[in-house]
Amino acid sequence: MVNTDGEGGCEGGGGDPMCVDDNAIVAVEMGVGVDQGIGSQHDDAGGDRVMEGQGAVTNSGDEMGMRAYGDEAETEEAATVHGSKEGTEELLRKVVYSEEAAYKLYCDYGHRMGFSIRKGKQSYFTGTKRIRTKDYFCSKEGLKEGERLTDANFNDPHTRTNCKAMVRFRVNNHGEWKVIRLVSDHNHNLARPEERHLLRSARSLIAGRSSSVETSKQDSLSCYISMARTLAIGNADLQNLVRHLKSRANEDGMFYWDVQIDRGGRMTNFFWRDGRSRIDFDCFGDVVVFDATYRLNKHNLICAPFVGVNHHWQNTMYGCALLADESMSSFVWLFKSFLEAMGNRHPRSIFTNQDQVMSKAIEEVFPNTCHRISRWHIQKNAASRLGTLNGSKAFNKLFTKCMQGCDSEAEFEETWAGMLREFKLEDNKWLKKLYKLKQKWCGALNKHTFDGGVEYEPQCDSLSNIFNCIAEKFTSPSTIVVVVDKLTEDWREKEIDEDTRCSQKPPACIIKHSDILNHAAKVYTHRIYKLFETYFLDGCGATKFKELHCEDNNRFQFEMTMQGRGSRVCTVHFDMMTMQLNCSCSKFETMGLLCPHALKALSIKNVCSIPETYILKRWTKGAKKCVFNPKQYESSYQECMDDEAAYCSHVMRYAYDLVTKSQGNEELRKSLWETLESGEKELEKYLENVTQYALSYAT
Repeated sequence: MVNTDGEGGCEGGGGDPMCVDDNAIVAVEMGVGVDQGIGSQHDDAGGDRVMEGQGAVTNSGDEMGMRAYGDEAETEEAATVHGSKEGTEELLRKVVYSEEAAYKLYCDYGHRMGFSIRKGKQSYFTGTKRIRTKDYFCSKEGLKEGERLTDANFNDPHTRTNCKAMVRFRVNNHGEWKVIRLVSDHNHNLARPEERHLLRSARSLIAGRSSSVETSKQDSLSCYISMARTLAIGNADLQNLVRHLKSRANEDGMFYWDVQIDRGGRMTNFFWRDGRSRIDFDCFGDVVVFDATYRLNKHNLICAPFVGVNHHWQNTMYGCALLADESMSSFVWLFKSFLEAMGNRHPRSIFTNQDQVMSKAIEEVFPNTCHRISRWHIQKNAASRLGTLNGSKAFNKLFTKCMQGCDSEAEFEETWAGMLREFKLEDNKWLKKLYKLKQKWCGALNKHTFDGGVEYEPQCDSLSNIFNCIAEKFTSPSTIVVVVDKLTEDWREKEIDEDTRCSQKPPACIIKHSDILNHAAKVYTHRIYKLFETYFLDGCGATKFKELHCEDNNRFQFEMTMQGRGSRVCTVHFDMMTMQLNCSCSKFETMGLLCPHALKALSIKNVCSIPETYILKRWTKGAKKCVFNPKQYESSYQECMDDEAAYCSHVMRYAYDLVTKSQGNEELRKSLWETLESGEKELEKYLENVTQYALSYAT
């Protein structure tokens, strides 16, 4: 699959099938196409799929021999074709309505046949600048001045061979562009099928027009910087990296990798994830932490992982990237690649560092995702921006309260202003800039956004700078992939260990005969149960309450105050008929667990189990069960039955999940094989019956 975000056009020749235009994207998923060149991917018809992108298409080309034509009578005539007619049907019968569409049509044809194209001469209607005819040539048309053709250089992609292949479009009075002349034979070798996705014009045809000259200048500058940085990466390193990714794709049927290539044909940015990461994202991808602060000194590449938390509140890997720079185009490319790799499912929240360019890219690619600035990143910057203040306990207490301890926006504003006054920080530029971004880091302003507890100790520390302790900064790109794989496997082994522990016995309840704690111990993983138990003890053992009058006998309202925590009052609304709970602290909305205040309300009304609505599956022992079985949701099941793509996606992930679960256990593998064989027999039996019925009906 090829996609471009940069300039197109092929003026001056260069039909090099291996010469890649800027910002081309090569993506490989599920091991498809790994043996057809660097990351090519073929559709079911055997051709390369070309997807539309954004960017700029140049309009210059070889605009020579222009002359004006007078208006001619419109006559329908068959196009003249010189040479083979193979693959020309669509080109000859197609009618388009613009120069861009005509260019794209011939690019499509060239892509299918295996050659790049150049723009040629055009003519106009008399006295106007309306195009009458337009020619496009094979990129090897003509001869370069002073160049001798020899057997050695004839098929060199950069050599022109005076190839006569071309097409001529005529435009009628209705603005219809039709082919009137086609020369289809070439005097040189065409690109092989596995190389066609790299043809220059095959990529430029999917580029859009730049919105302004300024944008074009910026793109050119970004490309120049990107190219300059990639010069430091040796070909051997890149080849090893690609070889490793292709090897992983061969081993893992759901492995996905993507590479962005600049206009000089250099690979600049990489993203990859294995099949298990897709499964984990399906289960826990509501919160993503993206860290782009780690650099490899050897190549100045940014190593940027996408991570999250699983049902044991452990780290889980969703994918990783190697970036050549921190430009808008790099981040947009990466986030789009990540989305595609995850089936276009957007996370609910994404935590990043304080990078404005990255922030704009997130707004563009994840418009419905809440973007948050990581607490650890702010604290890291504070260490260098605030000097001796970092040693002040009083300051750190107020600063932490601003980030996490305020219950409302008004309380945050009051605390922030008081902190600035007390420590005379009204003119601190860094704090002023930070304040403008308060919506992205202040907990009081994000009380209804799920964050999975990634901002709370010790989870916050374990997710920050995960590469600092495991990889030397002089690590090569191919080695960092191995390092990421090793780290990911370590995390997964810990998850398996915790799964085993949870399946063997429930956690010990601190109050043995508490019905609600026993219920929690049955459904939650051990780690989450302990967190729930803490909330329960805080609520039932350290919370004072006042019940307010409600006219509805089934509705209750309480004012809750935690002992020893000042005068903060939280209000809980509880409907006994619907078992709906709402607390002003919004702990359930952010963490997915009932807060101490809500648990106190349940205890007051003698409710002995957790209402089903408030058991978030992602925290339970069965978090990864039945995730891919659409029958659990009628809408998903119907979609699978109606849409072949949705059906294939669900079934493949379902099967992949079963295969992963059976690994490492001989009995499970044997059982899965027997189940598959049984299913195959049933399918064959059904197909045989259908065939026999069809034959009997026909006779």
